[in-house]
Amino acid sequence: MTRADLLASIKARKSFLCVGLDPDLEKIPKHLLRHEDPVLAFNRQIIEATLPYCVAYKPNLAFFEALGPSGWVTLQQTLALIPKTHFTIADAKRGDIGNTSTLYARAFFEKLSVDAITVAPYMGEDSVKPFLAFPGKWAILLAHTSNPGSANFQTLETRGGNRVYEEVIVQAKRWGTPDNLMFVIGATQADKIAEIRQLAPDHFFLVPGVGAQGGDLDAVCRAGLNAQIGLLVNASRSILYASSGEDFAAHAEAEARSLQQQMAKFIP
Repeated sequence: MTRADLLASIKARKSFLCVGLDPDLEKIPKHLLRHEDPVLAFNRQIIEATLPYCVAYKPNLAFFEALGPSGWVTLQQTLALIPKTHFTIADAKRGDIGNTSTLYARAFFEKLSVDAITVAPYMGEDSVKPFLAFPGKWAILLAHTSNPGSANFQTLETRGGNRVYEEVIVQAKRWGTPDNLMFVIGATQADKIAEIRQLAPDHFFLVPGVGAQGGDLDAVCRAGLNAQIGLLVNASRSILYASSGEDFAAHAEAEARSLQQQMAKFIP
């Protein structure tokens, strides 16, 4: 999906909501466990309930890989449920030496046909650029995350005076463009989003942490929106596990609709 296609989708749906698909067998409603594939049954109802209110889905591969070989089948079947009108992100956090990254890119872009993949940039340019070589596909680099351990490395100062996450953004902008490169910026520190927007005024940010993790959607929007929206705001647990009963899909729909309505006021 191109940047123009993504922006058109955002404007048409008055939403920049990304629904994170983190299907945990220990958390999904118990009545689904009688299905042959409980995770697929759960994902199907979540997708059907939230489709009108979001523009993207982000399956977290750990939840599928933990199921063993069958989890990859479930992932493929889940992706098949998502229409091409919606942006798909493989939350895989890959990143390795060049030839390995190339194979990761081929696996996700050619075999699974997702639009984007999250990438860990620790190994530098040659680990990132292979993901940027596929037209219409995106690399989404981890930059400044919200987890407590992010301070171990991301906020350290480099010899040039930048913090590590700032250097990641500065360097990565030389490798990709706003048409194929996004950054992951955590939602729980809106002031940081505003600072980072100055470093990357034109790039999209994938912003997790709204909802169950406590991020303030209005604050994120005020800090991070640019002239072409420039945000995909992810919500996972607050939507997926809004209810543990048989009415879980209705509650997921209500939560997604609520977020979409808040987003709509920021979209011209």
